[in-house]
Amino acid sequence: MMKLFIENITKSYDGKEVLKGASMTFEQGKIYGLIGRNGAGKTTLFNCLSDEIKADKGKARITDAHGRYAHLLDTNDIGYVFSTPVLPDFLTGYEFLKFYIDINRGSRSDIKSIDEYFDMVQMPKDDRFRLIKGYSHGMKSKIQMLCFIIAKPPVILLDEPLTAFDVVASLEMKRILKDMKRDHIIIFSTHILQLATNLCDEIVILNDGKLSQIDSYMLRRKDFEERIIELLKDGDEDA
Repeated sequence: MMKLFIENITKSYDGKEVLKGASMTFEQGKIYGLIGRNGAGKTTLFNCLSDEIKADKGKARITDAHGRYAHLLDTNDIGYVFSTPVLPDFLTGYEFLKFYIDINRGSRSDIKSIDEYFDMVQMPKDDRFRLIKGYSHGMKSKIQMLCFIIAKPPVILLDEPLTAFDVVASLEMKRILKDMKRDHIIIFSTHILQLATNLCDEIVILNDGKLSQIDSYMLRRKDFEERIIELLKDGDEDA
C-alpha cells in the first residue's frame, strides 16, 4: 500500500508562522478531508507539497505501491486542483484537453476520447469549443479535474474545487473520486463539513499550524459538526 509521509513542515510569512511542524501519514485507498478555519494554512500546506512554494523546514516522502522505497515527493507525484484555476486562456477547452491527452498518452494505456472526458463532467458540447478565457470558475474547475483524471498521479490534492460545481456535476465528481481512491492518495481541503461527511473516509484537522487526525467513527456521529467546531474554535482565522 502506497503511503505519503508529511514530516515536520513549517512555513512563515512576514514573521507569522502558519505551519508549525505539520506531520501526518496518509494511505492509498482513502479520501482524506482536510478541515480548518479560513486562513488556517490548508492552501499553504498544499502549495508546499506541490512545490508551488518552498517550505521553511520539513519534507514529504512517498512510498511505492507496496509501501516500500520511500522517495521525496516531487511534482510528478502530485495532481493539484487549485481553488483558483490556472489554465491557458488563449485555448479552447477542447484544444487544451487534446493537448493534455497527447502529452499523457505515452504513459497511460487507458486514455479515453476527448468527448468522453467532457461527458464525465457534464460539459455542454458548445462550451467545449469556447475559449477558456470566457469560462466560468466552475467550468475551469471541471477542466482542472479532468487533468488529474487523465494523468492519474499517485497523490491528488483538491483545494475546495466542488464548491464551484452545480449539483449534477458535483455528484458526478464525487462518484469519480470514490472510484479513483483505490489507486490514489486523495486529500480534499474543505470548510464544508457536510461535504466532508458525504465524501471522505478520514478527517484531518489543521489547527494552530499542526495536523491531527480525527477518529473515523466521529463521521457517523450525529454531533460530528458540533465536535469539529469545538476543536476549531480556538484556531486562528487569519493565519
